[in-house]
Amino acid sequence: MLNEMQIYDLGSRVWKTKGEEQATAKKEFIEALKLLEKELGDKPYFGGESLGYVDVAFIPFYSWFYALEKCGNFSIEAECPKLIAWAKRCMQKESVAKSLPDQQKVYDFILEMKKHFGI
Repeated sequence: MLNEMQIYDLGSRVWKTKGEEQATAKKEFIEALKLLEKELGDKPYFGGESLGYVDVAFIPFYSWFYALEKCGNFSIEAECPKLIAWAKRCMQKESVAKSLPDQQKVYDFILEMKKHFGI
């Protein structure tokens, strides 16, 4: 199973790169998400019927999905529909929804970072 740093590193390469390097980063990021989606299977949560450790560890990355899609010009939902359904299920829990940053704010932050780094 992937760990949080691997997902973060793969995702950050999507917004920090351009051209062929970004295409490779997108491919590797989607492959990682597909691996997670396979692990999820048809269960509502990674732990089964209720939110568990893997869900809690991974759901913060959902806040970054919109920004990565915009920066990389791709759709995570098209590639990993079960994973997005899982994320939406998690977001229905008030404790999760209140603890995660707004996706548009994350995107705005990334745009500022890109500007700062000259990307």
